[in-house]
Amino acid sequence: MFGFKGKYGVSFSLSRLLGISGVKNSVARKTGVPTTRGGLERKIGRAIIKTFFGK
Repeated sequence: MFGFKGKYGVSFSLSRLLGISGVKNSVARKTGVPTTRGGLERKIGRAIIKTFFGK
């Protein structure tokens, strides 16, 4: 119901507990390089298209 699929507002993430997510997020913001796979693929793809087609 409503797309929760068994999760009723309770979730746990070890990386968030250890602060890894926050560090990755701050590094990504400061350097401009995304830390997620999808974000990195988009950034690389955009750069390749710019080199072939200009703007």
